[in-house]
Amino acid sequence: QVQLQESGPGLVKPSQTLSLTCSVSGGSITTNPYFWSWIRQPLGKGLEWIGYIGYSGSTYYSPSLKSRTSISRDTSKNQFTLQLSSVTPEDTAVYYCARKPQEKGYDYWGQGTQVTVSS
Repeated sequence: QVQLQESGPGLVKPSQTLSLTCSVSGGSITTNPYFWSWIRQPLGKGLEWIGYIGYSGSTYYSPSLKSRTSISRDTSKNQFTLQLSSVTPEDTAVYYCARKPQEKGYDYWGQGTQVTVSS
């Protein structure tokens, strides 16, 4: 059973960098053919895909967030990390990490973590 757990600050000030880590157990983040994503959901709105890091370490980001987003990984800890820079209150959301097999839908999700951007 694969489990994902998000962690990081729940409150970030405007213009700072949001940093979240997803810890994965029950499966390696380097296993083919899985892609490890970050997704967010503002209150009352739909899910927004942020980006992923693949089993090979390749990354791909949402065009709308690409200039502010970086996803990296620590294979020794089986973790991957999201950094979103220059945040504004519009970045306030519940942030999820999730696993997606190639050519299939998401099969495992973290429980989500609330991040609020406020001074």
